[in-house]
Amino acid sequence: MSLIECTNLNRYFGSGENRVHVLKNVSLSVEKGDFVAIIGQSGSGKSTLMNILGCLDTATSGSYKINGVETSKMTADELAALRRKRFGFIFQRYNLLSSLTARDNVALPAVYVGTDQKERDARAEKLLHDLGLQSKEGNKPSELSGGQQQRVSIARALMNGGEIIFADEPTGALDTASGHNVMEILHDLHAQGHTIIMVTHDPGIAANANRVIEIRDGEIIADTSKNKEIPPSSVQPVEEKTSWLFYKDQLMESFRMSVQAILAHKMRSLLTMLGIIIGITSVVSVVALGNGSQQKILEDISAMGTNTISVYPGSGFGDRRSNRVRTLTVADADAIAKQSYVASVTPMTSQSATLTYRNLDLSAQLYGAGSQYFDVRGIKLAEGRFYNEDDVKNSRSVVVIDDNTKNKLFSDGTSPLGKTVLFNKRPLQIIGVTAKEDNSFGSSDSLEMWSPYTTVINKISGQRYINSITVKVKDDVSSSAAENGLTALLTARHGKKDFFTRNSDSIKQTIEATTGTMKLLISSIALISLVVGGIGVMNIMLVSVTERTKEIGVRMAIGARQSNILQQFLIEAVMICLIGGLTGVLLSGTIGVVFNYFVTDFPMAFSTFSIIAAVLSSTVIGVVFGFMPAKRASQLNPIDALAQD
Repeated sequence: MSLIECTNLNRYFGSGENRVHVLKNVSLSVEKGDFVAIIGQSGSGKSTLMNILGCLDTATSGSYKINGVETSKMTADELAALRRKRFGFIFQRYNLLSSLTARDNVALPAVYVGTDQKERDARAEKLLHDLGLQSKEGNKPSELSGGQQQRVSIARALMNGGEIIFADEPTGALDTASGHNVMEILHDLHAQGHTIIMVTHDPGIAANANRVIEIRDGEIIADTSKNKEIPPSSVQPVEEKTSWLFYKDQLMESFRMSVQAILAHKMRSLLTMLGIIIGITSVVSVVALGNGSQQKILEDISAMGTNTISVYPGSGFGDRRSNRVRTLTVADADAIAKQSYVASVTPMTSQSATLTYRNLDLSAQLYGAGSQYFDVRGIKLAEGRFYNEDDVKNSRSVVVIDDNTKNKLFSDGTSPLGKTVLFNKRPLQIIGVTAKEDNSFGSSDSLEMWSPYTTVINKISGQRYINSITVKVKDDVSSSAAENGLTALLTARHGKKDFFTRNSDSIKQTIEATTGTMKLLISSIALISLVVGGIGVMNIMLVSVTERTKEIGVRMAIGARQSNILQQFLIEAVMICLIGGLTGVLLSGTIGVVFNYFVTDFPMAFSTFSIIAAVLSSTVIGVVFGFMPAKRASQLNPIDALAQD
């Protein structure tokens, strides 16, 4: 049985009126170990025939068998397997990959059969040495002469054994001396048992072969052999390896080629990343701004009282008649304090009046509260002390003033502690000063003071009712459940619901929901940048496929599977997006540092989740938008890809 067997091969190009019949019922067979030259003028169909024999192209009709196996029914990957295991190609224009060294160019076919890197590098160097290219292993094609490049191409053809070597005008681009050298190498390979099929238009070159097939206008017109008895050949197709190292090498080779492609086009890669960088920077920065502002607002709420419930007379803040409702009493506060879910209770009364110190008369607000009020509200002490439970019990005439009051009354810098002021003509001794509150709620210019509520009720206002009750709920209790319990208790005591409550936790939840909605809205707008960036990646990758069509063709000719090509371009797209994403995260971090340096009202608070989500998003964009160009590259016809300049 012949190694190669063709029966009635026909090949048409074009369609309709432009359809051209290039090969016409070509039938031939090639024995293993033969040296065949296919000769003919340009346009005769000899190169088309060789491309079909090398499984770079397919016949329109007819049968082509390799070792008895029909190729017309094979898939693209099965044809690729034939090329990498049995075939070796020597091209007229060498078709070496410019970004790879001579060693890497030679070793590349072995990557696709799963040969270990150390083993394939050693074999590549041996082949180069055998072909007289010592010390040229690290040279790139641009650093080699034409004859040297052709010898690298021959070494590559032999890398996987080269059971059948296809040589397309192997001396066409060489000077006479280099051409003779190449023919000597081919003679040596034939002597070693390799089957050689060479295409040439030069009868002198064809005369080197054992068998000459002449083709004209797509038909074989002559077929002569010097020796019909072909010596047996021991050259066997290479065996593929399928260990985990095989998949690792495929991935690493794809990764390396992706890095080389990105570095080879730095500006284009940077511009491609720009959309991703802007999108990721926007998303991470917006989330950081939202987190920072939310934290600031929640801190301000905490300053008003953490996990507290305030009880007020009336039906709500808009109730104009609330000042007439005088049913809240200290007894209500005492009843609430006995509830199991309550941590502390402080009654609250207030009065506005004239504050006098020496010759200064100012309008001020005096709050009467319990000793636990300052802890409930999170108020800090700057100097002195807060009044205690003994002060409340004995209605002592003591007062704690805020920072504004201190600055107004004691602008000369003297200490206010121990001084006596008059409020509504009633003397109060200053025992403490609160720290300045820097929050977003309330007026920072008002003068506020605090005395025991018993002092305010008994010595200043004379009122037996209170303005509000502030309740601090225990940490392990649901504030909403506590609010329901308070409402039921006071309704039962008053016989009706003549009060309303304000839960600090509900305010916190409302603000969290509002800021979360705003973050989501702005982040959604920022995500548009990511989509635009992804479309840019897809467009650039499509351009890259077009620019590197020749490279894709070379890889397919030496046995790359469709999955290898898909993997390489997909990794490149993902890397561009991933680098862009990481750059965006770093840029947003830089913006955060600058922002936090100049803006002191609230910080940019970066969240680990948003950063991880941004990087994952950039990776997903690389996969989604890189898949179509990568798929297109993997589905190219090898001969069409090789024909691209």
